[in-house]
Amino acid sequence: MGRLLSVNVGLPCNTTWQGRTVHTGIWKTPVKGPRMVRRLNIEGDGQGDLAGHGGEHRAVLVYQYDSYRYWQNQLSRSDFAYGQFGENFTVDGLSDAETCIGDRYRIGKALFEVTQPRVTCYRLGIRMNEPDMAALLVKHGRPGFYLRVLEEGEVETGDEITLVTAGPERMSVSDIDALLYMPGHPRDQLERALRIPALSTGWRKSFEALLKQRLKDGAVAGNAGLTTTPGLAPAWQGFRPFRVSRKVRESSNVTSLVLEPIDGPPIAAALPGQFVVLRLEPSPAPSLMRSYSLSGEPGASFFRVSVKREAHGAASDYIDDELKVGDIVQASAARGSFTLRPGNTPVVLVSAGIGVTPVLAMLHALVAEASTRDVWWLYGARNGSEHPFASETRELLGALPRHHSQICYSAPDPEDRLHIDFDVRGHLDVRVIEQLNLPRDGDFYICGPSGFMSDLSAGLASLGVAKDRIHTEIFGTGPSMTPGIAASPRQTPHVPAGPPGPGPMVSFARSGLNVRWASSFKSLLELAEACDVPVRWSCRTGVCHNCETGLVAGNVSYHPEPIDAPADGNLLICCSRPEGNVVIDL
Repeated sequence: MGRLLSVNVGLPCNTTWQGRTVHTGIWKTPVKGPRMVRRLNIEGDGQGDLAGHGGEHRAVLVYQYDSYRYWQNQLSRSDFAYGQFGENFTVDGLSDAETCIGDRYRIGKALFEVTQPRVTCYRLGIRMNEPDMAALLVKHGRPGFYLRVLEEGEVETGDEITLVTAGPERMSVSDIDALLYMPGHPRDQLERALRIPALSTGWRKSFEALLKQRLKDGAVAGNAGLTTTPGLAPAWQGFRPFRVSRKVRESSNVTSLVLEPIDGPPIAAALPGQFVVLRLEPSPAPSLMRSYSLSGEPGASFFRVSVKREAHGAASDYIDDELKVGDIVQASAARGSFTLRPGNTPVVLVSAGIGVTPVLAMLHALVAEASTRDVWWLYGARNGSEHPFASETRELLGALPRHHSQICYSAPDPEDRLHIDFDVRGHLDVRVIEQLNLPRDGDFYICGPSGFMSDLSAGLASLGVAKDRIHTEIFGTGPSMTPGIAASPRQTPHVPAGPPGPGPMVSFARSGLNVRWASSFKSLLELAEACDVPVRWSCRTGVCHNCETGLVAGNVSYHPEPIDAPADGNLLICCSRPEGNVVIDL
């Protein structure tokens, strides 16, 4: 059937790339003699980024010698050595077009199962000194594939590769790879792929998402596998005019706007936890784009957004000082996947500061449906004067038969009453969480500063809460998620150096920047980095969907002018360029 030409291993190391330090295990070198293969990897081997590589379904990476010859010809190179493509097994035979997901092979004393195509990332480009190498592997249909270890044992160069069991459905590695990355995504093929038990969890979720994201004519729009959860399409493209019907002071530093549409059909009901993008016109200053979570009840005929006044905040200053009842603002349709999940499990709503707004909408939704679920409301503020919605949340919680509440003030005023206005003096942190004996099987919704969310998420995980039960929402700009790249000091987002470009406007809604596109930038990712805008991304090539984590760059929406483009897409901005004016939720 085939033969093992080389066993290649390597431990992660740091390498310099484009002025950054990348931690990667892409460098593999051949070893002699037998090597023990364990459930997660080969003796002496390791992965630098466990979010995108490694794990039970990706324990061993396979690449074919036939592909070596192919790339030597394509790239006019003759300097390849075994392990060149970061693979653990270099094999003779087992082409991507013939090897099927679910096939089981005996190699030496170990038994393996094919689980998924390789998902290539920018590190392969570093190893090959070919920046486009990851995209080329997908374009040319030569990704290679991963194996799961069913029976541990020793392997050695020269071992025969014997097919033990053929996988069901007989879908090859190439078939599966094309089904995700190529246009079309036929429904019958997606359903066929989902009938393969060996298919890894990440690819399974991607195909399940694609099945749910279909147009009326039966075609599939976009690659839903690039997002953590498939979202509903927004109710309208671009922006609609809304009139400010009320302006309410919620605390010393938070003001709510009630916005009612003045044209077209009634607004579609938003899901609890979603946000809108507002376009503000503080004449004579340029337009401002900002994302605000909706804080009102579900099914309302209006939007309520609540805005905290920030020091030197252009948008919040304008809203607080100048925007009046009767003024017009432009608003997008509701969007976002940080939403309340249906079910009967306990719900734990955790927030700090202005992060209260999306979870407040969830609390409204639970009351509206007369929920009998256990509902926990945990909130942290500085003091009573900076505690918005205090009476509103007490009234809502009182309508729920199984509610619990814990309010923390980090610096209470003398008039703030312990056990009446608040329950704990200090910050809402892991220490407080540990003392509450929260239900481990509940769904936890966390919103607040990035450090607050990361600390609480880690603390809940250490207490035994499953990762898929912990949901977070970035409020304002958040930290970058750049797998494998060492952290660097965070800079305040700013307009890039040099004169503005002549191209369309790119608005970073959460960072508050409006920047003209210039041809000197190869992609929106490069523009974001030039502005020091924190960007969540999974690769730099446009082909890596990082199956297990679904990291995406950010929510991208197009203005209705000058082109009629899709309004919402969750696009990977690492590989995209603007087509008309764009708003990015970063």
